[in-house]
Amino acid sequence: MAGNSFGDVFRITTFGESHGEAIGVIIDGCPPNIAIDTAFIQSELDKRRPGQSKITTQRKESDIAKILSGVFEGKTTGMPLAMVIPNEDQRSKDYSHIQDKYRPSHADYTYQMKYGIRDYRGGGRSSARETAARVAAGAIAKSLLAQQGIHIFAHVSGVGKIEAPNLTSADIDELVTMRENNIVRCADPATANEMIDFIDSIRKAGDTVGGRISAIIQGVPVGLGEPVFDKLHADLAKAMMGINAVHGFEYGSGFAGSEMQGSEHNDIFVNPDNDAAKLQTLTNFSGGIQGGIANGMDITFRVAFKPVATIMRSQQTINQAGETTEITGKGRHDPCVVPRAVVIVEAMAALVIADHLLRHQSYHATK
Repeated sequence: MAGNSFGDVFRITTFGESHGEAIGVIIDGCPPNIAIDTAFIQSELDKRRPGQSKITTQRKESDIAKILSGVFEGKTTGMPLAMVIPNEDQRSKDYSHIQDKYRPSHADYTYQMKYGIRDYRGGGRSSARETAARVAAGAIAKSLLAQQGIHIFAHVSGVGKIEAPNLTSADIDELVTMRENNIVRCADPATANEMIDFIDSIRKAGDTVGGRISAIIQGVPVGLGEPVFDKLHADLAKAMMGINAVHGFEYGSGFAGSEMQGSEHNDIFVNPDNDAAKLQTLTNFSGGIQGGIANGMDITFRVAFKPVATIMRSQQTINQAGETTEITGKGRHDPCVVPRAVVIVEAMAALVIADHLLRHQSYHATK
């Protein structure tokens, strides 16, 4: 199976299945002397772990990451950094009823056709359980970026047709405080309450709903990204589209920009610090990226998630013999994935920025 690694210089490889003994990640290319705070890694995993609230899956996992290599006396050594996260609360019997059936909008059919075998217990490698390994790796990337003054914030900005107002604060610490004050992880308190009530009603109806996550990256230096195939926004798009249930990505003005005229959309340069190397723009429709390269402004993007495919209602489907049958979801599943996906979005963004930062530094080191 290919496609288990991500990144160029700061490169991760994840392993493990949803109902296997453990999942984990190997990070190659992490620089030495990065301070590693295991409490911070755990706090990141806690934001993704199941069983957090009434609007998330009730699977119980402590998601405690054990560092196996690459760290000595609290700092990275520059060697491959390996982490493993045990699976503790698998209920494989919850999936026995679908071992020969294809769940609508899951990877069951495509997986079976591609490999000739599939792990029906939670989906195997196609399960969102794998993203815990990405979050652990993302915590290391965030620690690297924090030393360079780069910080990432994401929150739930939409659920179904409910949309939060645009963020008015650029203070990431303040935004984090507002986000973590509610179980849906929306930085607008009034909208958060509306989202929570709506998701809970969807859960009680045995259905699911999609949502949107908005993100901002501050402190990215000018020059990260490449102008052709490795554009910064293209790599961010790949990172986000590789997250389970993601169906859309936009940066800056996104699709709304296609309705504007150039005279409205152009970001006008200004020089408030009288420094030609630190220009700013009056607007930020570019989302902090121009020509695939960071321009020093905040990088902004939004990610759209589809409704979780497993619903607690009877649906028509096909079994492996090609016969029409019925299927009903069982087990523990999220009615809406976005509250737990916020930290996954941040993690994947951190991996992209860390990778491009190290590539950029290596380029300048050879000049």
